[in-house]
Amino acid sequence: MTDRTPTTYSAVLATQHVARLLAGTLVGRLPNAMAPIAIVLLVTTATHGTLAFAGALSALYVLNSALSQPVKASLLARYGQTRISGPAACINAGCLLALAATGSGAHPALVTVLVAVAGLCTPPLEAGLRALWPAILAAPDQRRAALALDTGAQGSLFVTGPLIAAYLASTYGPPTALIATAVLGLAGSAVVLTAAPSRTWRAEPPNGTSGIRSPLCNGSLRLLFLGLAGIGFGVGAMNVWAVTMADTRHMDLLTGLIPGSFFAGSFLGGLAYGRRTWPGSTTTQLLAGAAAFTTAWLPILSLPGPYAASALAMLPGLFLPVVIASSYLTADTHTPADARPSTYAWLILSYGVGTSAGTATAGLLAGQPLAGAALPAIASAAAVVVLAAARSRLRTSAPAIHGQTTSRYGPVPSER
Repeated sequence: MTDRTPTTYSAVLATQHVARLLAGTLVGRLPNAMAPIAIVLLVTTATHGTLAFAGALSALYVLNSALSQPVKASLLARYGQTRISGPAACINAGCLLALAATGSGAHPALVTVLVAVAGLCTPPLEAGLRALWPAILAAPDQRRAALALDTGAQGSLFVTGPLIAAYLASTYGPPTALIATAVLGLAGSAVVLTAAPSRTWRAEPPNGTSGIRSPLCNGSLRLLFLGLAGIGFGVGAMNVWAVTMADTRHMDLLTGLIPGSFFAGSFLGGLAYGRRTWPGSTTTQLLAGAAAFTTAWLPILSLPGPYAASALAMLPGLFLPVVIASSYLTADTHTPADARPSTYAWLILSYGVGTSAGTATAGLLAGQPLAGAALPAIASAAAVVVLAAARSRLRTSAPAIHGQTTSRYGPVPSER
Protein backbone atom coordinates (compact mmCIF):
# COMPACT_ATOMS: atom_id res chain seq x y z
CA MET A 1 0.00 0.00 0.00
CA THR A 2 1.10 3.54 -0.60
CA ASP A 3 0.30 6.73 1.21
CA ARG A 4 -2.75 8.44 -0.32
CA THR A 5 -5.26 11.05 0.74
CA PRO A 6 -6.06 10.44 4.41
CA THR A 7 -9.37 8.90 5.33
CA THR A 8 -11.13 11.38 7.57
CA TYR A 9 -13.01 10.23 10.65
CA SER A 10 -15.72 12.77 9.93
CA ALA A 11 -16.38 11.05 6.61
CA VAL A 12 -16.48 7.62 8.25
CA LEU A 13 -18.76 8.78 11.07
CA ALA A 14 -21.00 10.57 8.58
CA THR A 15 -21.65 7.28 6.77
CA GLN A 16 -25.15 6.07 7.52
CA HIS A 17 -25.43 3.94 10.68
CA VAL A 18 -21.71 4.16 11.63
CA ALA A 19 -21.99 6.69 14.48
CA ARG A 20 -25.10 5.00 15.85
CA LEU A 21 -23.60 1.52 15.83
CA LEU A 22 -20.31 2.66 17.32
CA ALA A 23 -21.92 4.70 20.11
CA GLY A 24 -24.51 2.02 20.88
CA THR A 25 -21.88 -0.70 21.07
CA LEU A 26 -19.68 1.33 23.41
CA VAL A 27 -22.62 2.00 25.75
CA GLY A 28 -23.83 -1.59 25.49
CA ARG A 29 -20.40 -2.88 26.45
CA LEU A 30 -20.03 -0.65 29.51
CA PRO A 31 -21.34 -3.53 31.69
CA ASN A 32 -18.20 -5.48 30.74
CA ALA A 33 -16.21 -2.89 32.68
CA MET A 34 -18.82 -1.92 35.31
CA ALA A 35 -20.21 -5.29 36.38
CA PRO A 36 -16.99 -6.80 37.82
CA ILE A 37 -16.38 -3.88 40.19
CA ALA A 38 -20.09 -3.51 41.02
CA ILE A 39 -20.25 -7.21 41.94
CA VAL A 40 -17.21 -6.89 44.19
CA LEU A 41 -18.66 -3.87 45.96
CA LEU A 42 -22.05 -5.56 46.46
CA VAL A 43 -20.61 -8.80 47.81
CA THR A 44 -18.13 -7.16 50.17
CA THR A 45 -20.97 -5.27 51.87
CA ALA A 46 -22.61 -8.57 52.83
CA THR A 47 -22.02 -10.20 56.19
CA HIS A 48 -20.83 -13.37 54.43
CA GLY A 49 -18.98 -11.54 51.70
CA THR A 50 -15.21 -11.84 51.85
CA LEU A 51 -12.94 -10.11 49.37
CA ALA A 52 -11.76 -13.50 48.13
CA PHE A 53 -15.34 -14.58 47.36
CA ALA A 54 -16.07 -11.23 45.70
CA GLY A 55 -12.94 -11.47 43.58
CA ALA A 56 -13.81 -15.00 42.52
CA LEU A 57 -17.27 -13.88 41.44
CA SER A 58 -15.85 -10.97 39.48
CA ALA A 59 -13.41 -13.31 37.74
CA LEU A 60 -16.25 -15.76 37.05
CA TYR A 61 -18.26 -13.04 35.29
CA VAL A 62 -15.31 -12.01 33.10
CA LEU A 63 -14.25 -15.59 32.36
CA ASN A 64 -17.75 -16.76 31.42
CA SER A 65 -18.18 -13.75 29.18
CA ALA A 66 -14.93 -14.51 27.36
CA LEU A 67 -15.29 -18.30 27.10
CA SER A 68 -18.82 -18.08 25.71
CA GLN A 69 -17.82 -15.73 22.88
CA PRO A 70 -17.21 -18.41 20.21
CA VAL A 71 -20.53 -20.14 20.92
CA LYS A 72 -22.44 -16.86 20.81
CA ALA A 73 -20.67 -15.84 17.61
CA SER A 74 -21.56 -19.13 15.92
CA LEU A 75 -25.19 -18.60 16.87
CA LEU A 76 -24.89 -15.01 15.67
CA ALA A 77 -23.71 -16.15 12.26
CA ARG A 78 -26.48 -18.70 11.95
CA TYR A 79 -29.48 -16.84 13.33
CA GLY A 80 -28.60 -13.17 13.04
CA GLN A 81 -27.73 -10.46 15.53
CA THR A 82 -31.17 -9.49 16.77
CA ARG A 83 -32.28 -13.04 17.58
CA ILE A 84 -29.13 -13.79 19.58
CA SER A 85 -27.84 -10.54 21.07
CA GLY A 86 -31.34 -9.31 21.99
CA PRO A 87 -32.25 -12.21 24.31
CA ALA A 88 -28.68 -12.33 25.63
CA ALA A 89 -28.84 -8.66 26.63
CA CYS A 90 -32.19 -9.20 28.36
CA ILE A 91 -30.96 -12.23 30.32
CA ASN A 92 -27.74 -10.45 31.29
CA ALA A 93 -29.65 -7.39 32.50
CA GLY A 94 -32.24 -9.54 34.26
CA CYS A 95 -29.57 -11.38 36.24
CA LEU A 96 -27.87 -8.12 37.25
CA LEU A 97 -31.21 -6.63 38.31
CA ALA A 98 -32.03 -9.78 40.29
CA LEU A 99 -28.64 -9.55 41.95
CA ALA A 100 -29.34 -5.94 42.89
CA ALA A 101 -32.81 -6.86 44.19
CA THR A 102 -31.48 -9.62 46.44
CA GLY A 103 -29.12 -7.10 48.03
CA SER A 104 -26.17 -8.00 50.19
CA GLY A 105 -28.05 -10.67 52.10
CA ALA A 106 -28.48 -13.16 49.26
CA HIS A 107 -27.27 -16.73 49.66
CA PRO A 108 -23.80 -17.25 48.12
CA ALA A 109 -25.11 -20.04 45.88
CA LEU A 110 -27.80 -17.78 44.41
CA VAL A 111 -25.30 -14.97 43.89
CA THR A 112 -22.92 -17.36 42.14
CA VAL A 113 -25.62 -18.63 39.78
CA LEU A 114 -26.78 -15.13 38.88
CA VAL A 115 -23.24 -13.94 38.21
CA ALA A 116 -22.39 -17.05 36.17
CA VAL A 117 -25.49 -16.73 33.96
CA ALA A 118 -25.00 -12.98 33.55
CA GLY A 119 -21.44 -13.57 32.35
CA LEU A 120 -22.47 -16.31 29.93
CA CYS A 121 -25.17 -14.08 28.45
CA THR A 122 -23.21 -10.90 27.82
CA PRO A 123 -24.37 -9.92 24.32
CA PRO A 124 -21.68 -10.36 21.61
CA LEU A 125 -21.84 -6.72 20.55
CA GLU A 126 -18.13 -6.39 19.80
CA ALA A 127 -18.00 -9.33 17.40
CA GLY A 128 -21.30 -8.23 15.91
CA LEU A 129 -20.10 -4.69 15.26
CA ARG A 130 -16.90 -5.82 13.59
CA ALA A 131 -18.87 -8.19 11.38
CA LEU A 132 -21.00 -5.23 10.26
CA TRP A 133 -18.18 -2.92 9.16
CA PRO A 134 -17.55 -4.67 5.81
CA ALA A 135 -21.27 -4.54 5.02
CA ILE A 136 -21.55 -0.82 5.76
CA LEU A 137 -18.21 0.62 4.63
CA ALA A 138 -17.23 -0.26 1.07
CA ALA A 139 -13.68 1.10 0.99
CA PRO A 140 -10.91 -0.85 2.78
CA ASP A 141 -9.46 2.39 4.17
CA GLN A 142 -12.81 3.27 5.72
CA ARG A 143 -13.11 -0.16 7.32
CA ARG A 144 -9.61 0.15 8.74
CA ALA A 145 -10.44 3.61 10.09
CA ALA A 146 -13.63 2.31 11.72
CA LEU A 147 -11.73 -0.59 13.29
CA ALA A 148 -9.02 1.72 14.59
CA LEU A 149 -11.59 4.14 16.01
CA ASP A 150 -13.48 1.27 17.61
CA THR A 151 -10.31 -0.26 19.07
CA GLY A 152 -9.00 3.04 20.40
CA ALA A 153 -12.33 4.01 21.95
CA GLN A 154 -12.91 0.71 23.71
CA GLY A 155 -9.98 1.39 26.03
CA SER A 156 -12.01 4.22 27.52
CA LEU A 157 -14.58 1.66 28.68
CA PHE A 158 -12.13 0.15 31.13
CA VAL A 159 -11.25 3.56 32.53
CA THR A 160 -14.71 5.14 32.74
CA GLY A 161 -16.67 1.95 33.55
CA PRO A 162 -15.06 1.19 36.92
CA LEU A 163 -15.14 4.88 37.83
CA ILE A 164 -18.89 5.09 37.14
CA ALA A 165 -19.60 1.90 39.07
CA ALA A 166 -17.45 2.97 42.03
CA TYR A 167 -19.06 6.43 42.15
CA LEU A 168 -22.61 5.07 42.04
CA ALA A 169 -21.83 2.40 44.64
CA SER A 170 -20.22 4.83 47.05
CA THR A 171 -22.89 7.51 46.61
CA TYR A 172 -26.10 5.51 46.23
CA GLY A 173 -25.12 1.97 47.18
CA PRO A 174 -23.89 -1.10 45.24
CA PRO A 175 -27.42 -2.16 44.12
CA THR A 176 -27.76 1.17 42.29
CA ALA A 177 -24.48 0.52 40.49
CA LEU A 178 -25.78 -2.85 39.31
CA ILE A 179 -29.10 -1.35 38.20
CA ALA A 180 -27.28 1.32 36.20
CA THR A 181 -25.07 -1.37 34.68
CA ALA A 182 -28.11 -3.35 33.55
CA VAL A 183 -29.90 -0.29 32.15
CA LEU A 184 -26.86 0.91 30.19
CA GLY A 185 -26.35 -2.56 28.74
CA LEU A 186 -29.97 -2.78 27.61
CA ALA A 187 -29.99 0.74 26.22
CA GLY A 188 -26.81 0.29 24.20
CA SER A 189 -27.93 -3.09 22.89
CA ALA A 190 -31.29 -1.64 21.85
CA VAL A 191 -29.60 1.16 19.91
CA VAL A 192 -27.46 -1.36 18.01
CA LEU A 193 -29.99 -4.11 17.46
CA THR A 194 -32.77 -1.85 16.19
CA ALA A 195 -30.50 -0.41 13.49
CA ALA A 196 -31.22 -1.73 10.00
CA PRO A 197 -27.78 -3.33 9.42
CA SER A 198 -28.07 -5.38 12.63
CA ARG A 199 -31.63 -6.46 11.86
CA THR A 200 -30.91 -7.63 8.33
CA TRP A 201 -27.36 -8.98 8.70
CA ARG A 202 -26.85 -12.70 8.07
CA ALA A 203 -23.71 -14.73 7.60
CA GLU A 204 -25.40 -17.95 6.49
CA PRO A 205 -24.51 -18.92 2.89
CA PRO A 206 -27.39 -18.05 0.56
CA ASN A 207 -27.84 -21.62 -0.67
CA GLY A 208 -28.79 -22.68 2.86
CA THR A 209 -25.88 -25.06 3.29
CA SER A 210 -23.64 -24.37 6.23
CA GLY A 211 -20.17 -23.30 5.17
CA ILE A 212 -19.14 -22.29 8.67
CA ARG A 213 -15.92 -23.89 9.82
CA SER A 214 -14.19 -23.46 13.14
CA PRO A 215 -11.31 -20.96 12.93
CA LEU A 216 -9.30 -23.41 15.03
CA CYS A 217 -9.07 -25.64 11.97
CA ASN A 218 -6.83 -23.01 10.38
CA GLY A 219 -3.24 -23.26 11.61
CA SER A 220 -2.48 -19.68 10.58
CA LEU A 221 -5.35 -18.36 12.65
CA ARG A 222 -4.34 -20.49 15.63
CA LEU A 223 -0.96 -18.77 15.62
CA LEU A 224 -2.68 -15.39 15.28
CA PHE A 225 -4.85 -16.18 18.32
CA LEU A 226 -1.80 -17.25 20.32
CA GLY A 227 0.09 -14.09 19.39
CA LEU A 228 -2.84 -11.88 20.39
CA ALA A 229 -3.06 -13.72 23.72
CA GLY A 230 0.55 -12.72 24.36
CA ILE A 231 -0.31 -9.08 23.67
CA GLY A 232 -3.24 -9.33 26.10
CA PHE A 233 -0.97 -10.93 28.70
CA GLY A 234 1.20 -7.83 28.65
CA VAL A 235 -1.79 -5.54 29.19
CA GLY A 236 -3.07 -7.66 32.10
CA ALA A 237 0.36 -7.66 33.72
CA MET A 238 0.53 -3.88 33.34
CA ASN A 239 -2.58 -3.43 35.49
CA VAL A 240 -1.02 -5.34 38.39
CA TRP A 241 2.32 -3.57 37.91
CA ALA A 242 0.42 -0.31 38.39
CA VAL A 243 -0.85 -1.56 41.76
CA THR A 244 2.68 -2.63 42.73
CA MET A 245 4.00 0.80 41.78
CA ALA A 246 1.27 2.44 43.84
CA ASP A 247 2.21 0.36 46.89
CA THR A 248 5.94 0.89 46.42
CA ARG A 249 5.64 4.64 45.91
CA HIS A 250 2.82 5.03 48.44
CA MET A 251 0.68 6.74 45.80
CA ASP A 252 -2.75 5.14 45.42
CA LEU A 253 -3.38 7.41 42.44
CA LEU A 254 -0.99 5.33 40.33
CA THR A 255 -3.43 2.41 40.37
CA GLY A 256 -5.64 4.35 37.99
CA LEU A 257 -3.16 6.80 36.53
CA ILE A 258 -0.89 4.25 34.84
CA PRO A 259 -3.69 2.26 33.12
CA GLY A 260 -5.41 5.55 32.28
CA SER A 261 -2.26 6.79 30.56
CA PHE A 262 -1.93 3.49 28.68
CA PHE A 263 -5.48 3.66 27.34
CA ALA A 264 -5.14 7.35 26.53
CA GLY A 265 -2.21 6.35 24.35
CA SER A 266 -4.36 3.62 22.85
CA PHE A 267 -7.02 6.14 21.87
CA LEU A 268 -4.47 8.46 20.27
CA GLY A 269 -2.76 5.56 18.50
CA GLY A 270 -6.08 4.40 17.10
CA LEU A 271 -6.79 7.85 15.71
CA ALA A 272 -3.36 8.05 14.07
CA TYR A 273 -3.47 4.52 12.63
CA GLY A 274 -6.92 4.78 11.11
CA ARG A 275 -6.50 8.21 9.59
CA ARG A 276 -4.02 7.29 6.84
CA THR A 277 -2.98 4.41 4.63
CA TRP A 278 0.19 2.70 5.80
CA PRO A 279 2.69 0.80 3.65
CA GLY A 280 2.80 -2.96 3.59
CA SER A 281 0.17 -5.65 3.98
CA THR A 282 -1.97 -5.98 7.10
CA THR A 283 0.24 -8.89 8.15
CA THR A 284 3.33 -6.67 7.90
CA GLN A 285 1.57 -3.95 9.87
CA LEU A 286 0.58 -6.50 12.50
CA LEU A 287 4.16 -7.68 12.99
CA ALA A 288 5.55 -4.13 12.96
CA GLY A 289 2.93 -2.99 15.47
CA ALA A 290 3.67 -5.93 17.78
CA ALA A 291 7.41 -5.23 17.59
CA ALA A 292 6.86 -1.55 18.40
CA PHE A 293 4.49 -2.52 21.22
CA THR A 294 7.22 -4.73 22.70
CA THR A 295 9.94 -2.11 22.34
CA ALA A 296 7.75 0.51 24.00
CA TRP A 297 7.69 -1.51 27.23
CA LEU A 298 11.47 -1.47 27.63
CA PRO A 299 11.82 2.01 29.23
CA ILE A 300 9.77 0.94 32.26
CA LEU A 301 12.45 -1.65 33.11
CA SER A 302 14.44 1.23 34.54
CA LEU A 303 11.72 1.54 37.22
CA PRO A 304 11.17 5.28 36.70
CA GLY A 305 9.50 7.59 39.17
CA PRO A 306 5.71 7.67 39.48
CA TYR A 307 5.01 10.47 37.02
CA ALA A 308 7.59 9.27 34.52
CA ALA A 309 6.11 5.76 34.76
CA SER A 310 2.66 7.13 34.03
CA ALA A 311 3.95 9.02 31.01
CA LEU A 312 5.92 6.03 29.72
CA ALA A 313 2.84 3.79 29.99
CA MET A 314 1.33 5.80 27.15
CA LEU A 315 4.00 4.57 24.71
CA PRO A 316 2.93 0.90 24.39
CA GLY A 317 -0.69 2.06 24.39
CA LEU A 318 -0.01 3.94 21.15
CA PHE A 319 0.64 0.68 19.31
CA LEU A 320 -2.12 -1.49 20.78
CA PRO A 321 -4.76 -0.37 18.22
CA VAL A 322 -2.32 -1.17 15.41
CA VAL A 323 -2.01 -4.74 16.68
CA ILE A 324 -5.72 -5.22 17.33
CA ALA A 325 -7.02 -3.63 14.13
CA SER A 326 -4.47 -5.33 11.87
CA SER A 327 -5.26 -8.66 13.59
CA TYR A 328 -8.88 -8.34 12.52
CA LEU A 329 -8.00 -7.19 9.02
CA THR A 330 -5.50 -10.05 8.64
CA ALA A 331 -8.08 -12.55 9.89
CA ASP A 332 -10.59 -11.22 7.34
CA THR A 333 -8.36 -12.31 4.47
CA HIS A 334 -8.08 -15.86 5.81
CA THR A 335 -11.67 -16.48 6.86
CA PRO A 336 -14.79 -17.30 4.85
CA ALA A 337 -17.41 -14.56 5.09
CA ASP A 338 -19.84 -16.80 6.96
CA ALA A 339 -17.21 -17.71 9.58
CA ARG A 340 -15.98 -14.20 10.37
CA PRO A 341 -18.11 -13.65 13.50
CA SER A 342 -16.67 -16.85 14.97
CA THR A 343 -13.14 -15.74 14.07
CA TYR A 344 -13.74 -12.34 15.67
CA ALA A 345 -15.01 -14.08 18.79
CA TRP A 346 -11.84 -16.17 19.04
CA LEU A 347 -9.76 -13.01 18.66
CA ILE A 348 -11.72 -11.43 21.52
CA LEU A 349 -11.41 -14.60 23.58
CA SER A 350 -7.66 -14.88 22.95
CA TYR A 351 -6.98 -11.32 24.03
CA GLY A 352 -9.28 -11.69 27.06
CA VAL A 353 -7.73 -14.95 28.23
CA GLY A 354 -4.27 -13.47 27.74
CA THR A 355 -5.23 -10.45 29.83
CA SER A 356 -6.57 -12.67 32.61
CA ALA A 357 -3.46 -14.85 32.56
CA GLY A 358 -1.24 -11.77 32.69
CA THR A 359 -3.17 -10.40 35.66
CA ALA A 360 -2.95 -13.71 37.51
CA THR A 361 0.75 -14.20 36.80
CA ALA A 362 1.65 -10.65 37.76
CA GLY A 363 -0.39 -11.11 40.93
CA LEU A 364 1.94 -13.93 41.95
CA LEU A 365 4.84 -11.50 41.56
CA ALA A 366 3.14 -8.64 43.40
CA GLY A 367 5.61 -6.68 45.49
CA GLN A 368 8.46 -7.26 43.03
CA PRO A 369 8.51 -4.11 40.87
CA LEU A 370 11.24 -5.22 38.47
CA ALA A 371 9.63 -8.60 37.78
CA GLY A 372 6.25 -6.95 37.29
CA ALA A 373 7.75 -4.38 34.93
CA ALA A 374 9.47 -7.09 32.88
CA LEU A 375 6.38 -9.25 32.33
CA PRO A 376 4.70 -7.05 29.67
CA ALA A 377 7.91 -6.87 27.61
CA ILE A 378 8.56 -10.62 27.92
CA ALA A 379 5.00 -11.58 26.95
CA SER A 380 4.93 -9.12 24.07
CA ALA A 381 8.29 -10.38 22.79
CA ALA A 382 6.93 -13.93 22.83
CA ALA A 383 3.92 -12.70 20.83
CA VAL A 384 6.28 -11.19 18.23
CA VAL A 385 8.07 -14.53 17.89
CA VAL A 386 4.76 -16.34 17.33
CA LEU A 387 3.52 -13.76 14.82
CA ALA A 388 6.83 -13.82 12.98
CA ALA A 389 6.57 -17.60 12.70
CA ALA A 390 3.03 -17.20 11.38
CA ARG A 391 3.87 -14.45 8.91
CA SER A 392 4.57 -16.61 5.85
CA ARG A 393 1.49 -18.76 6.49
CA LEU A 394 -0.72 -15.73 7.00
CA ARG A 395 0.63 -14.19 3.82
CA THR A 396 0.17 -17.22 1.58
CA SER A 397 -2.91 -19.04 2.90
CA ALA A 398 -6.35 -17.99 1.68
CA PRO A 399 -9.88 -18.78 2.75
CA ALA A 400 -12.20 -21.05 0.92
CA ILE A 401 -15.18 -18.77 0.49
CA HIS A 402 -18.29 -20.80 1.17
CA GLY A 403 -20.78 -17.97 0.97
CA GLN A 404 -21.35 -14.27 1.41
CA THR A 405 -23.44 -12.17 3.69
CA THR A 406 -27.07 -12.01 2.63
CA SER A 407 -27.79 -8.50 3.86
CA ARG A 408 -29.52 -5.82 1.86
CA TYR A 409 -26.33 -3.87 2.43
CA GLY A 410 -24.61 -6.19 0.00
CA PRO A 411 -22.24 -9.14 0.29
CA VAL A 412 -19.35 -8.99 2.68
CA PRO A 413 -16.31 -8.34 0.47
CA SER A 414 -13.03 -10.16 0.77
CA GLU A 415 -10.19 -8.10 2.26
CA ARG A 416 -7.63 -9.37 -0.18
